[in-house]
Amino acid sequence: MKITPEQTIKLHGFNNLTKSLSFNMYDICYTRTKEEREAYLEYIDEQYNADRLTTILQTVSNIIGAHVLNIAKQDYFPQGASVTMLVSEGPVETAPTSSFQESPGPLPETVLMHLDKSHITVHTYPEYHPDEGISTFRADIDVSTCGEISPLKALNYLIHSFDTDIMTIDYRVRGFTRDISGHKLFIDHDINSIQNYIPEEVQEQYDMIDVNVYQENIFHTKCKLKAFDLDNYLFGYTKVTLDAGEQDKITKRITEEMDEIYYGKNMKRGT
Repeated sequence: MKITPEQTIKLHGFNNLTKSLSFNMYDICYTRTKEEREAYLEYIDEQYNADRLTTILQTVSNIIGAHVLNIAKQDYFPQGASVTMLVSEGPVETAPTSSFQESPGPLPETVLMHLDKSHITVHTYPEYHPDEGISTFRADIDVSTCGEISPLKALNYLIHSFDTDIMTIDYRVRGFTRDISGHKLFIDHDINSIQNYIPEEVQEQYDMIDVNVYQENIFHTKCKLKAFDLDNYLFGYTKVTLDAGEQDKITKRITEEMDEIYYGKNMKRGT
C-alpha cells in the first residue's frame, strides 16, 4: 500500500513515529612529520570547534523547523568537540507536500516543519596513525525527530557543511502512530534509498553502496570519493614539491585508508 502524505491522514493524537538520521563523515590528510600532524589537528580543532558546530546544528534546526530549547557544547583537550541540542515543535501546524518527497532538502534558509521531543548532536574525533603519515578527522551527527518532517531533509546541508572523503549515513523510522480508526502506521512517507535525498551533482562524485532492510524501515548508505587532487591531502606544501614516486606512494596510502574505512575492514597492504 502506497504511503499517503501525512497531511491527508487523520491521526489519533500526535504523530509518535521517531525518525533518526545518523550522518558520519571522514576527512583524511597525509601528514609526514609530527609537526605536520600537530598542525593538522590544530587546524581541525579550530575549523570545527564547538562554536562552529553549534552554528551548523542551529541551521539544521531551522531546516527541520525546530525551536532550540537547550544547547550543551564542549571543546575537549587535547582535541575534539561535542554539541547537543534539545529541540521542540516548530511554530506551524502543517508541513508542505515537499516534506514527504524523496528529494534533497534545502540549503540554509528557514523551512518550517512540525516536530516534537527531538534532539540533534555532534561529536568530533580527530586522530592519527601511530607510525604512518595518515591523520583523520571524523564527525558523527545525529538528528532525531518525532512528528511529520523527516530529518533526511537536513542531509543535503550537512554534506555541504563538511569536506568529506567518506560518508556513512543511517536512517531509521521507529515505533508507530495510529489513524482515527486505530490502524497503526509504522512509516508515514515513501523511501527507497537515502541516495534519493542526495543531489545528483554530489552522487556523481562518490561510489555508493546501499544496505536496506525495508521491512524494518532501516536504511544505510556508504559513500566514497571517486577521485581526488593530491594537493587537497597535503598539509603545508603541494605535490609539485614531490617527485613522481613520492606522489604515487602518498596517493596509494590515502586510497588504502579510504578503502579500509569504506569497507569497514583492514586490508592487505601492497608493497
